[in-house]
Amino acid sequence: MIFAANFKTNHTRASTAKYIAVLKEKLHAKKPEDRVYIFPPATALDQYEGDFKIGAQNAYPTQNGAFTGEIGLEQLEEFGINTLLIGHSERREKLGESQEKVAQKFRFFKDQGYEILYCIGEPLEIREKGNEAVMEYLLAQFDGIDIGYEKLIIAYEPIWAIGTGRSATVEEIASTHEALKQTVQKPLLYGGSVNPANIKEITAIRGVDGVLVGSASLDAEKFSTMILA
Repeated sequence: MIFAANFKTNHTRASTAKYIAVLKEKLHAKKPEDRVYIFPPATALDQYEGDFKIGAQNAYPTQNGAFTGEIGLEQLEEFGINTLLIGHSERREKLGESQEKVAQKFRFFKDQGYEILYCIGEPLEIREKGNEAVMEYLLAQFDGIDIGYEKLIIAYEPIWAIGTGRSATVEEIASTHEALKQTVQKPLLYGGSVNPANIKEITAIRGVDGVLVGSASLDAEKFSTMILA
């Protein structure tokens, strides 16, 4: 099982270091086969040691250059970062990242051998049109993406369930994951209001290979509880 924590614009360098210290102790009790990923904000990236991987929430497809406000390979390599989150709906919706831009970023970091956690998801108006519309919308988000890439992990996050407290139903998650697995044979995570109260139910669903956790991952004790559950 894969457990990934997306801090988004939360935590500082100091609080992330404290978080990691707590997490390291808790992870001694996890199953050896379980994999843990932490995605702190860019200002908190550092070289941390433990039974987990640190990834970046975003990066620009460049070694370095005149790209104000962005980070490239040169900055990530300083901390030994080789894992990247790409395609999150908040970047697509709030920051206007097109599928073309997302695919360009994917191709660049694939060529660098990065492990890529690639996010897809649909808005509520698409979900309400039914499963066929949902799958058409989701599969379009693989345009320009090499779904055969060996270091690819997919995260399905229905946009209407992110940060709302409303998770998709077991039936919605199961049917969507089953349909996606027919096209993409890669580890498939579920994300969208995953928390300690529903973690067992979600990870027990056939076709769910792990979770991408937002707000519930911000507390190391709470996230550890989810991993050990």
